[in-house]
Amino acid sequence: MKKNRWLIALSAIAIHLSIGSAYAYSVFKNPLSELLGWNSKEVTLSFTIAIFFLGLSAATFGRFVEKWGPRKSATIAAILFSTGLFGSGLAIQTESLIMYYLTYGVIGGIGLGVGYISPVSTLVKWFPDRRGLATGMAVMGFGAGALIASPVAASLIESVGISTTFFILGAVYLVLMLSGASYITRPPEGWMPEGMKASAANGKKQTKKADLSQLTANEAVKTKRFWLLWVMMFINISSGIMLISVASPMAQDKVGMSVVAAASMVGLMGLFNGFGRIAWASFSDYIGRSNVFVIFFSVQLVLFLLLPSISNVLLFQIVIFVILTIYGGGFSSLPAFIGDLFGTKQLGAIHGYLLTAWSCAGVFGPMLVATIKDATKSYNATFYIFAGLLLVAFATSILMKLNINAIRKEAEGKVESVA
Repeated sequence: MKKNRWLIALSAIAIHLSIGSAYAYSVFKNPLSELLGWNSKEVTLSFTIAIFFLGLSAATFGRFVEKWGPRKSATIAAILFSTGLFGSGLAIQTESLIMYYLTYGVIGGIGLGVGYISPVSTLVKWFPDRRGLATGMAVMGFGAGALIASPVAASLIESVGISTTFFILGAVYLVLMLSGASYITRPPEGWMPEGMKASAANGKKQTKKADLSQLTANEAVKTKRFWLLWVMMFINISSGIMLISVASPMAQDKVGMSVVAAASMVGLMGLFNGFGRIAWASFSDYIGRSNVFVIFFSVQLVLFLLLPSISNVLLFQIVIFVILTIYGGGFSSLPAFIGDLFGTKQLGAIHGYLLTAWSCAGVFGPMLVATIKDATKSYNATFYIFAGLLLVAFATSILMKLNINAIRKEAEGKVESVA
């Protein structure tokens, strides 16, 4: 059966929308504490475990995702993620915190990791002409998943209780993810979209630059550009996730927003996170991934230096929203950047390795801001420290550009010598 690449993209979005519901976890915090007496740290730890296992499983199973193919990988992810939710419902019924950690945190977290990387390398292969747009669409689904899941889960908790809510969500996401998995597949070897075929047939020069190389995951981790990209992702994610972790209290303390207004701002942050994922990734198709990351860090460096002196509510929110678009844009631009730098041979495995930056940043960013706030009773020192980190990231992004240019020049020199 001939596959439609836009339906492939829709299948990927269905998978990412489902696992992206993990970002709505805060909806469960107070109800779980009130029902079972678990304190805030105990409830939050399960989410931390899930994000940790997301990065760990992405790195561990990345090469297997390439070997199994997207359909089998996404099916396994669907089963694991839904099992995590079903198990969470049982853990709540039996009031077992350890079981809750194992089901939501470990099993669900592994499902998150496998599900996150399963469709990405496939989409890059189906959209060689628009890599950024393709991966942006899927990863936007992950960012937008919380927008749908938050009100639905909150309403279900009110009407049927927490454990039943987990059972219902587990069933719905199982169906949605299996539906996506049933259609998604790799394109035939050497496949090109009609536009690229026509250009090639007419002898037109392709404007898209060739991939820098075609490397395996083990070869990629031995290159300088892999580690430059890891540092860039770590700092970009740390900066965004730090703000996400303290957005509401920071808005109240810094510019005097009310609890309700701060909560509304947090909801809008999710929208800008999702919007940034598709907007920046699509933009990167036109100006290049390395240029987009230079923009990311130069803009954020200025904004973080401005934050300590901002007291206007509207200006504060605009700055936060811009940073959140960049946070999302980093995630969505990453798979396409990997394809540019290392080719598509083992893109899923390399993507998995680089997502360890997410696991590390998920602990580093929130822990650093919490520690500094406790010590100084202010967020201003945090802004200056992250400005320093963003300066490092900016320098790293310039080094990345120089490294790419040097490799391209070397390759061009070899071609000329052969000719």
